Amino acid sequence: MSRLLAQHAAYVEALHSLSLEVNVLPASPGYPDAYFVEDAAVVTPEVAVITRPGAPSRRGEVLAIEPALALHRPIARIEPPGTMDGGDVLFAGGRFFIGLTDRTNESGAGQLGRIVAVHGHPWTAVPVGSGLHLKSSVNTLGGMALAVTPDFSSREEFRGYKLIVLDPGEEYAANVLWINGTLLIPAGFPRARKKYERLGLPILEIDTSEMRKMDGGLTCLSLRF
Repeated sequence: MSRLLAQHAAYVEALHSLSLEVNVLPASPGYPDAYFVEDAAVVTPEVAVITRPGAPSRRGEVLAIEPALALHRPIARIEPPGTMDGGDVLFAGGRFFIGLTDRTNESGAGQLGRIVAVHGHPWTAVPVGSGLHLKSSVNTLGGMALAVTPDFSSREEFRGYKLIVLDPGEEYAANVLWINGTLLIPAGFPRARKKYERLGLPILEIDTSEMRKMDGGLTCLSLRF
């Protein structure tokens, strides 16, 4: 636990260093996955969408997230029978990509799609197949650039984007976080780092070894807006 807390503190400090204001929520006893706050909501420029997590044991996590987000955005919700984890939602190049996974079903994806479409945002559903979430395999690098695992390198949904394809064995390094022109990457993936360095962006390596044990990564640990 102490190592996890130290890694989380380093993550928060990295966000502070990029001129972000960070609101750390109180602990949620009984919800051991609650530090993966990204799954409980999707925040757009116009609205905060409270999700309905695909794992029933996690649905109580939204109770802490909603009042915090209501201070900043109008609230919308994913309703039954829809399920959705925020880790399945990627905004890149002006479009929302919504992963269809064991955690996000077609009803949940359709509900979110209709919400963002009202505000002028196009969206695409993406069958994921393997992996916990869409953002386990695809993440924005800013603009029209994406980091992708080999399995997603030829997907039709991402035609027109510049793809940085990671090497087999370093798929976890696809979970990167682009903030204010700086790229946060997980530590311990030297081949992925070399590929990211070609983008010419400042890079911060963050140790996420404890989060990785629960299939978590850099995007999972915060809601950015």
